[in-house]
Amino acid sequence: MVQKPFPSNRDKRHYDTFELLHFDICGPMEENSLGGSKYLLLIVDEASGCMKGFCLRAKSESEDCIKTYIMKVQTQFGKKVKFVRHDGAREFATNSLKAFYEDEGIEQQTTVPYAHQTNGTAERAIRTIVTIGRSMLHHAKLDKCFWAEAAMTAINVKNRLPSPKIEHKTPFEIVYKSKPSVKHMRVFGCRTYILTPKEKRLKWDPKARAGIFLGYEEVSKAYRLYDIEAGQVVISRDVNFDESAFGLSPRISDEDVDDLDVDSLDIDDDGPRQTEYKQAGKRKSRPSDEDEAARRQRAVRHRPGLEEASAPDSSSSPHRADADEEEKHGDEDEESTPPVFWCASANPVEATVDLSEPSTFQEAVNGPDQVHWRKAIHAELKSMRLRGVFRAAKLPNGQRAIGTKWVFKIKRKADGSIEKYKARLVAKGFKQKYGIDYTETFSPVVKYVTLRMIIAIAKYFGWPLDQLDVVTAFLYGIMKELVFCAVPEGVDLDDDFDCLELVKAIYGLKQASRVWNETFDEFVCSIGFQVSASDPCLYIKVVDGHCVLVLVYVDDVLITGSSPELISRTKTDLKTRFEMTDSGKCAFVLGIELVDGPDGSVTMCQRRYVDDILKRFGMDECKAVVSPVDISTRLISSDAATKVNAPFREAVGALMHLMTATRPDIIESYRFGIGY
Repeated sequence: MVQKPFPSNRDKRHYDTFELLHFDICGPMEENSLGGSKYLLLIVDEASGCMKGFCLRAKSESEDCIKTYIMKVQTQFGKKVKFVRHDGAREFATNSLKAFYEDEGIEQQTTVPYAHQTNGTAERAIRTIVTIGRSMLHHAKLDKCFWAEAAMTAINVKNRLPSPKIEHKTPFEIVYKSKPSVKHMRVFGCRTYILTPKEKRLKWDPKARAGIFLGYEEVSKAYRLYDIEAGQVVISRDVNFDESAFGLSPRISDEDVDDLDVDSLDIDDDGPRQTEYKQAGKRKSRPSDEDEAARRQRAVRHRPGLEEASAPDSSSSPHRADADEEEKHGDEDEESTPPVFWCASANPVEATVDLSEPSTFQEAVNGPDQVHWRKAIHAELKSMRLRGVFRAAKLPNGQRAIGTKWVFKIKRKADGSIEKYKARLVAKGFKQKYGIDYTETFSPVVKYVTLRMIIAIAKYFGWPLDQLDVVTAFLYGIMKELVFCAVPEGVDLDDDFDCLELVKAIYGLKQASRVWNETFDEFVCSIGFQVSASDPCLYIKVVDGHCVLVLVYVDDVLITGSSPELISRTKTDLKTRFEMTDSGKCAFVLGIELVDGPDGSVTMCQRRYVDDILKRFGMDECKAVVSPVDISTRLISSDAATKVNAPFREAVGALMHLMTATRPDIIESYRFGIGY
């Protein structure tokens, strides 16, 4: 028995524009996009072949995208969507979507299992977009994290290409009743030079910033560009293009910026949603030699093999940043010596160390979990390169380079299961000297009373409480001081250079937290938020009687409010400025698990943290008791001449964190310990 043949195309019914829409989702992708997306939702019109793409962090987001697109079609084009066709995936057949289809009079058609031909239009369209996008990325020499930008640009191009299925017309022409203009189109991934407005630059600052062309902005007549120095996507219409240059190395010459004449950038409006530009002057010939900035950028290379599982050649000696630094600069003075308690973590949440977490670079790349750690190291270095964190340098006379260290951490979920492996390159900030490497270091930290208040308010009013995490948050802060660091393990330099100059702040620097907080605070206030008078980490915004609250703890962000639309808009604003992962509903924050009760209450629980500190101090086999402390206990100071080498300070600190966050009932236990 064999499958029955499918009907030929000549038997197909002819539909009006937007009468039948096809849906399909591609993903998860190998890497998250710059905005944290993992999936591509593609909607295809049967009649015109016109495509619309949405980049999603989760498949569940497709529901809102479909509803929005259908309503937009019916409003802007006066067309009635009568049929939708998909493969029957759960995200396309939710109860909410079914109710929406019924209200709008839309018939839902699903394909037969194992008969993909019945949804061939959407699946073939995704294949086409992925093929075009892959070629764009390869030609532009860009990493896979730019896949979303490549896909959206491929959709834009495909909508403007003639098709024999519609009498050699373009989908754009069928939908808008006019031929599309392609004068504004540029080669994806080519080098750009983005004009910096006069209001945002000083007299002797460069007029332009190097960037990469990533596509076309849909809601405004401008281009989407990747600012190499800032490490983020920006929107601008004042752009010069070099369609012969590709890659992320910044190269800006006077000739590039002199040609950038704002007055010559005119926009032609010849149709709805159509972006038109005139070229900003003729390109002058580029010098054959690269400038110093490009050379220093390209001189920094990831050591090959980090993303592979094979161990490095045993004949090669490990790169020792500390030894190199001491050899160049001699012994450090007493001021640079770390205090004896430096080994105790300043953050009790991060103080609990799992035995499976390597303590050195060599342990990570040669240990049993080397596949995961090599990928984590590669991801960290790639993120630093994309954000322009450092550049190769020759250490000036009289300057010193501070050391670096790799810190490895397994991030776990509330139930203790592994969420991801994290590798972080940190500076040995304890070797910095005040007035030379840093000045001000203070940055605010959210109060636990504020955290509890936000959780209680959200629960009481039934507001959503969403959590976002800023990816490599500290790397957004631009350094004010001139700081050099030794070459870290995993990084190789050209022979002309012997250290790295830090352009952005990295973890471990004394001023890193402050620089990041200033960057985040400046942006959040620029989008209409005000800082709370009671806690500088709480931001409040009120619009038309609705409020939204943003709480930040270093790189963890909580958002709640009375308006889902306002919350969504705030998320979009934040994701436009910072690369963030959206975890959706907050269930685990700052090591605290939020457990919903059947009566509508919420309990803040640190069960895993308690288990970890018991294990850390050898108390995991102890007998549990109901009362937190024996009130008859009396402690006295010891007269012993020799002091016991015990982690007493760390134990008391762990209790203090637990007491402050969720366990006020152990305050007496803490009081007993703090006196000694």
